[in-house]
Amino acid sequence: MATAGTLTINLCTLPLVEYFGDNASAWTKTFCILGLLAVVAFLINFFGTKERVRPSGTAQNKNAGQKTADVPIMTGIKALFQNKYWIMMTGMLALFFLMYSVNGGATVYYAKDILGDRNLVGTINGIFNIVQIAGMFFIAMLVKKYGKRNVFSIGLILDIIGMLILNFSNGMMGMIVVSSVIRGVGNACGGATMWAMVSDTIDYGEWKTGVRTEGLVNSACSFGYKIGNGIGSALLGLILEIGGYIGEAATQTASALTSIRVCFVWIPIVVYIAGLIIMKFYHLDEEFAGIMKDLKERS
Repeated sequence: MATAGTLTINLCTLPLVEYFGDNASAWTKTFCILGLLAVVAFLINFFGTKERVRPSGTAQNKNAGQKTADVPIMTGIKALFQNKYWIMMTGMLALFFLMYSVNGGATVYYAKDILGDRNLVGTINGIFNIVQIAGMFFIAMLVKKYGKRNVFSIGLILDIIGMLILNFSNGMMGMIVVSSVIRGVGNACGGATMWAMVSDTIDYGEWKTGVRTEGLVNSACSFGYKIGNGIGSALLGLILEIGGYIGEAATQTASALTSIRVCFVWIPIVVYIAGLIIMKFYHLDEEFAGIMKDLKERS
């Protein structure tokens, strides 16, 4: 459903901008509307969610009727930094959301100035998101057979291939479609496994330290990807400025076009490669069954 939201934004943003006058003020008005919708959605989530389920068979929940003891925040933070897999996943999330911010922000520039048609944004992102949504329904079968880490890694490789195809498409519609399909499958692999891998680090952390910190793990990961988003937004503007991009110019300089390619294609590829390197050291899938067995025996 999050990807469906992304698809909606991708399809509606440019029409809204054009409706409001297709200028700087139009972008502000558009994102005010989207921001208000986001606030409403967050409030519905906050007021409509109640915690009903507690983890069973864990060291901190020995009796079904026993209330789980609160973990002092400093104890929880110390436990987090003893959890190597949480550190890996938090770093991964920060990198990925930095990349998503840079890449997503550069999509309009890439379509308009590299491919020559701003309206291709809808084609690129629409196909990409639809394929991603459809692909997520089949990822569970792959995870059962190959494990989360391997499926995630396969997704990274597909993302790299899709980006390279798009970069060398020369605006050919067939190549753009193929690229979007490949990247959609790749992102389905990542989107369906990334947060499940974060959840696995909670059990690893409890096994490693004796402290279970669901709230801190997810809050710290959320903080990490928000930091990545913020840095990514600033980085996009900085790179375009260094390249000499001028929004009002009829044609852009070679350096400006290079800066767009760096943001849309090459930064994502570098992040995907970094992800593959991190996954080289991620072995929790192989260890997880033994960890869960040990936790149940402790309880």
